[in-house]
Amino acid sequence: MSTMRLLHICLILLFSTEISSQHCDLLSFQQKKLNKDSLELLEKMGGNFPFQCFNEGIDFKSMQDVLKRQSSQKENVKLAIQNILQEIFTVFSKNLTQTAWDTISIITFQNKLHQQIERLEACLGFQKEKDGTKMGSDGLVLTKLKVRRYFQGIYNFLEEKQYSLCAWEIIRMEMTRCFLFVDQLTKSL
Repeated sequence: MSTMRLLHICLILLFSTEISSQHCDLLSFQQKKLNKDSLELLEKMGGNFPFQCFNEGIDFKSMQDVLKRQSSQKENVKLAIQNILQEIFTVFSKNLTQTAWDTISIITFQNKLHQQIERLEACLGFQKEKDGTKMGSDGLVLTKLKVRRYFQGIYNFLEEKQYSLCAWEIIRMEMTRCFLFVDQLTKSL
């Protein structure tokens, strides 16, 4: 009887591994779809860029410049995407009271980001188990550090501008650029 249970558990694990593998094989397609949805939600949540904010621009270094020497290994690209999405999620979890943005769009946007992050984490974990690799190489740590430093500039900008409507609108446009870069990274998966 216990042998049957053990066999049953082994079969479940075997099939769940296969399902996880297939889920990760579709990651690029799913990521493209979720990126597109996120871009549409970013546009929808704020509408047109307010005229009074045109004079308050700041030129952030593009994410592409920040990660210009990004390795082409798929795990590195996945980790870079995951870090960028996690930081975007954190940005949109900050003080949004002065934005006057559509609350439903913000919540939907946050949920989509959370979905993307979870899928990437699952695939990174699955890949790590499958290959027996350690996800702590110098390149991966450097990528995470560069992404964090880039977003620290965004947090500093929001704080300096006291989370004003114009500051948020500028950040919303900057996050659009980040999603376009994530889309480029996704194409390399």
